[in-house]
Amino acid sequence: MKQGTLGSLSVGRIGLGTMPIAGVYGPADDAESIRTVQRAVDLGVTLFDTSDAYGPFVGEEILGRALAGRRDDVVVATKFGLVSYAGGPSAVPDCSPANIRTAVEGSLRRLGTDRIDLYFQHRLDPTTPIEDVVGTLSDLVTEGKVLHLGLSEVWVDTIRRAHAVHPIAAVQSEYSLWTRDQEPEVLPLLRELGAGLVAYSPLGRGFLTGTIRSYDDLPADDWRLRNPRFTADNFEHNLRLADQVGVIAGELGATSGQVALAWLLAKGNDIVPIPGTKKLARLEENAGADSVRLTAQHLATLDAMAPAAGAHHDDAQMRFIER
Repeated sequence: MKQGTLGSLSVGRIGLGTMPIAGVYGPADDAESIRTVQRAVDLGVTLFDTSDAYGPFVGEEILGRALAGRRDDVVVATKFGLVSYAGGPSAVPDCSPANIRTAVEGSLRRLGTDRIDLYFQHRLDPTTPIEDVVGTLSDLVTEGKVLHLGLSEVWVDTIRRAHAVHPIAAVQSEYSLWTRDQEPEVLPLLRELGAGLVAYSPLGRGFLTGTIRSYDDLPADDWRLRNPRFTADNFEHNLRLADQVGVIAGELGATSGQVALAWLLAKGNDIVPIPGTKKLARLEENAGADSVRLTAQHLATLDAMAPAAGAHHDDAQMRFIER
């Protein structure tokens, strides 16, 4: 697999998101999840992204088990801030220095490692200045527990303020054919600072694969059923967008998911998508996007695609996403 760059980190151009192995998208089989992670390493995937909030804790635990004996071959990224170890409210960011200190020790233990290659603030904490957050993280770098710093779902002012305290290697944000709000301001700033973008949900939470045709294709407990882009008012509009991707996939002899990933890869080596999966077949399909070549006309068609209907998160989650 070709290489991408996140600051001074070199990683495979396509990473692996581990939210699905924590059961977020319906029940997960731990044994298959572990096989999927190990097969990803064989395919040249080196960036593995998780969080203490996935499960909580399940994503880190399974990833740690899967990478046992191969830790030095990969780049492990995890996140902090959505789990309060002091007993604070769930899903409310806690990025206080004390919470960061507790969080990193738990992540190191669950991942079975002595360092975190890329440590992301999961969401901005409005009660803790970003300078205090990055100052604490900088201390963890000095101690060798963290090697590189990242931020998730933040905007330009926060990125600049954070980078002034300690270099930021990457920003993680939703970026895909139908979530492009980083393009006008965030991407140019990251390139100015020498940082990269880790693109989560690069397949529109599965919608852009063309395999979701109705609500019956999703488990009853799948949280996507509450996502605005999957609601009745927006579903049909977004289905038509997915079908446009499918037309290009047919012309190339690829899958829709591979086309969606290839579009991101064409945007620059400093953009690394992390499609999440818990299944071997889907992993191998995603990795195959590295060999898909879009023509200039294909790129122009995809660039001109209409935006998705609906916000990319519900109102409760959007409160903690800077825009």
